[in-house]
Parts: sequence; C-alpha cells; structure tokens
Amino acid sequence: MKFIDKIRFVRQNMKKNRMRVFMTVLATSIGCTFLIMLASVGFGLQKSIIADLTEGRMLNEIRVQGIETSENEYITDLTDEDIKYLESIENVKAVTRMQFLDYSQQSVVSLNEYQIQSQITVSYFPAEVEAGLELSEGRLPLADNEVIVGYHFKESFEGEIVGQTLYLPIKKFDKNGNEKIKTFELKIVGIKGKPANELAMDTRVTISDALFEQIEEFTQTKRGVVIFPDVNYEEFGEGYLTEIQLDGEKQYVNVAIITHNIEQVKAVTEEIREKGYINSSVLNHIEEVNSIFLIMKMGLILVGTIALIIASIGIFNTMTMAVTERSSDIGIMKAIGAHPSTIRQIFLIESSYIGILGALLGTVSAFILSKVVNFGLPFLIEAMSEETSPEGLMFSYIPISLVVISASISILVAVFSGWRPAKKATSVDVLKAMRRDL
Repeated sequence: MKFIDKIRFVRQNMKKNRMRVFMTVLATSIGCTFLIMLASVGFGLQKSIIADLTEGRMLNEIRVQGIETSENEYITDLTDEDIKYLESIENVKAVTRMQFLDYSQQSVVSLNEYQIQSQITVSYFPAEVEAGLELSEGRLPLADNEVIVGYHFKESFEGEIVGQTLYLPIKKFDKNGNEKIKTFELKIVGIKGKPANELAMDTRVTISDALFEQIEEFTQTKRGVVIFPDVNYEEFGEGYLTEIQLDGEKQYVNVAIITHNIEQVKAVTEEIREKGYINSSVLNHIEEVNSIFLIMKMGLILVGTIALIIASIGIFNTMTMAVTERSSDIGIMKAIGAHPSTIRQIFLIESSYIGILGALLGTVSAFILSKVVNFGLPFLIEAMSEETSPEGLMFSYIPISLVVISASISILVAVFSGWRPAKKATSVDVLKAMRRDL
C-alpha cells in the first residue's frame, strides 16, 4: 500500500467518527495553545526587559568603574596612563572620560536674575563626538570659556539661552582664613540632545579642560576642592590633603570605552578584565537576563507539556476505540496479506494526523490570544491600578522557535499516544476478527 493510499484510508476512517476526532483534536489544540502561551510570557517579558536595558544606551559601550590594586582594594579614578592604554586596545573606537568640579564648590551658575545649582563637568569632546554626542541646538565649544549645557538646563530659564553668559563663582580660603571668590564667565554655545531615557534629567554644564585648569589654578587644589579653615582634615585620613594637591596626575571618572561594533565588546571586556579593570556593559546584563529567562522558559514549557500529556489521554482513548471498532477491517487486511508494519503505520499516521491538526489549531489560537492579551493588557492595567502601563511592555511574544518546539512536542506526544493502540492492532487475530464481522 502506497503512502498516499494510507492517508486516504486514514481520512475515510476519521470521517466516520467526526465528533470524537474533533473533540480529540480540540483537546490537543488546547494543550498546544496552553504550552505556547505559557512560554510566550517568558519570551515577551525577556524581550521587554532587554529592550528596556538597551534603550538609551549604546550596545558597544563598556563602562570602566576602576582598577583593582589588590584583593580588597581598587581605585575608581583613572589616570592619563590608563586612558592611553585603553585607547591603544584593538577595536576601541573612543574612550570618553569626565572630571567633576568638587562638591565643596556650590556650583551655582546664574543667568540674568535666574540661578541654578548644576553639576560642572569636563569632557574630552573629540572622544564624545566619536561616541556619538549630539546637540539639539548650537555647536561644540571652540574657546576656553565656551560651554555646552544639558537638554533640561534650559527649562530653568526663560527665553533663548544659546549665546547667553553664565556666571560661575569659585571660592577658596587664603592662609588667614579669608574667603576669596573669583567669578568665571561661561558662554553657552550649545545644548545637548534629549536623553533617550525619559526619566533622566540632564542639567549639567560642560566646560573646557582649559577652563577647568584655570579653576584648579585659582583654588590650588584638584577639582577645585575648597579647603575650609575650620575643618579638621586629619579626620579625613593622613593622605587626604596630599591627594588633592595640584601637582598630582589628572584623575578621570565616568570612563567608557566605545568599540566599533557589538561583536567586539566581549573581546575588549575580557582583555581589560585581565589587566584588572573593573567594567560592565549592556552585554553583561543581557547575558544575565538571558540566563534567567532561559531557565524560566524551560520551566514554562515543561508545565505546558503536562497539559499536552493530559490531552494525549484523549488521543490514546480515541485510537484504542478505533482499533476495537476496526478489528474486522484489520482482519481483512491481514487476510489479504497486509504486513503488520503497514497496519501499525496506518494507526500511527492517524494519531500523528490528530497531533498535526491540534498543533495547527493551537498555534493559530495562541497567536490570536497573544495579540488580544498584548492589546488589552495596557487597558487592564490602567483600569485596575489607575496607572499607565510601561511603554513598550510586551507580555506575550511568540517566536518561530517556540512554534517549532511546541508543534514538535504536540506531534511527538500524539505519536507516542497512538503507539500502543497501533501495536495492539498488529496483534489482532484474523479468525476472531472475521468471525466477529460475520
């Protein structure tokens, strides 16, 4: 008997008990839908969290937090020597770094009658441009006294701020304890682009390296640290006053390595880690998230498979009844010389047919249900908590790999369910089967 003949024979037999076959297919499809929907929650949440992690951050960025000096100590600030080494690494596109005006300065800048306390930073602009720095207005500084400000800085003032002059007072105390203040004039020439993270507020004022050196020269301390006459600095440790002496090396914070593409991040990360540099990147977080969700998805698929195994009981009953009802047909087939393997194949094809139909219906149902859930979930969250759902939240996501896995499990469970009835069909006695028919 050809394979196509076996298919026709199976379909004819299934049509004789349409309702029973339909209910069995329905049970299988529900199990398949349950499996896909459970796992799709894992895929959906993973996709949403990774999208949230990567939003507003460059995937080819490696943050360098410091360098280990011993088992229990590490330095957070990097020097020019560290920057030079990081820039020399293969596939490194740029190394951005910052310096900050010390918190002991109030960092209050004024524009006309308005004042704002802002963080004063120093950036190396060539590296920032290589890293993708964008301005919403104006241009980059060209002169020592020219600065750019954060996107939200303009919200504290009225009117156009590009071209305006800010006044930054810097103070120090002389040997007699008298306070001296020098006011630096800063001309705003540009405004940074809007941060990708909507929750981030950027009100920084970024000054030039030359102006920062002028401030340090005035205070005679690193980062413009104010040495107050009434403070006992011995409590800060023996080396504190030495550390802030102006004759030391420059120290940078917020150091970031930018590679040419994301594929180079792992190699650069491993290389600097061997040198003792403590670092992190989005790639590290993504790998951790993927590991957690892999375990979660495997657990959900296992739970969903249990539903399919329950549905397989229906397939087993249907196939067992089919063997009993068609014992006379099996007897005739054997009488005319049909090989037992042919009879077994016919019943396995029938159980597989049920599994395929169940997988098809279950997959279509899961896709429809997934669309409905993703569309209706934001409204449900708003109705129940009176809060808007997170932007871009995807509760359910069905990748092709999940469809393939679910369909394979569904069909395999159906085949195993029909295996024993098919084997039983091959052992039907011809004479008994024919006598029953008579």
